[in-house]
Amino acid sequence: MGKITLKNVKKAFGDVSVIPDINLQIENGEFVVFVGPSGCGKSTLLRLIAGLEDVTSGLIEIDGKDATHLPPAKRGLAMVFQSYALYPHMSVRKNIAFPLKMAGMSEAEQTSRVERAAKVLNLTNYLDRRPGQLSGGQRQRVAIGRAIVREPAAFLFDEPLSNLDAALRVGMRQEITELHQTLKTTMIYVTHDQVEAMTMADKIVVLNAGNIEQVGSPLELYRSPVNLFVAGFIGSPKMNFVEGTEAAKHGGATIGIRPEHIDIVEGGPWTGTVGLSEHLGSDTFLKVQVDGIGTLNVRASGEVGRHHGDRVSLAPQADKFHRFNKDGRSMK
Repeated sequence: MGKITLKNVKKAFGDVSVIPDINLQIENGEFVVFVGPSGCGKSTLLRLIAGLEDVTSGLIEIDGKDATHLPPAKRGLAMVFQSYALYPHMSVRKNIAFPLKMAGMSEAEQTSRVERAAKVLNLTNYLDRRPGQLSGGQRQRVAIGRAIVREPAAFLFDEPLSNLDAALRVGMRQEITELHQTLKTTMIYVTHDQVEAMTMADKIVVLNAGNIEQVGSPLELYRSPVNLFVAGFIGSPKMNFVEGTEAAKHGGATIGIRPEHIDIVEGGPWTGTVGLSEHLGSDTFLKVQVDGIGTLNVRASGEVGRHHGDRVSLAPQADKFHRFNKDGRSMK
């Protein structure tokens, strides 16, 4: 269970089309991440799957059955939102059990499911506390627990980590990934953070202005972006783009080279002046104003002692160039 298929799905608000026409298949048990900039349509697409928005046209199938016009409660899906939406006056136990109580499930079955979910999420010792006595990460785990007990065909996560600080985000990212490995249930996860997408997904769906730009594994998108948009969105720091004479010399209207594929050498073909220098321990990130090209991001070893104002010589790794035509499409 948990296979979701979208066929020519469109969504418009009046005359404004936000999802022009999408076809997508999500296999049972996959961890799929919708990623893209703000306003690209990723949350709207998730809400269409959940049934929280009406489809203008097209078909949504869940496990081979037409779910296009089914209400959310009949789709067998569980959604975890950016806000925890917990009841502050209820204990963790009662918060997690709430959807089961509303469904009329027996007390014994409620208790069994809550305790199983709490064990998976390391919440057993917190079941009798209230949300106000928990950290942000613990409250988010309670919200996930409330979804787990329903035993859905798929989990839908809408930017669930946005309210957490950096350290908690990393920890919760790992916990959700491990949860997927434990439950083996289909998960669809929306984020604007490409690092979350790269580290969590089996499959990434890159969205731009309501359109799917590319679908693939994290490494497929990193190694073989189909266009300039995907190339610039996937990877941190972002890919460098070079146009003009230098690009033509290497066989494209635009060439792309990732920061980690530019070496600091003696007598390299590119020479420039270091602007910003960020020393992060294992890595050093440099912004180099290269003569005749512009500013390039360079990722180097943490041992590289280059500072603002230094002159450096750079050599791009020729076999790592990405070439794009005048329309911004990859030339492979």
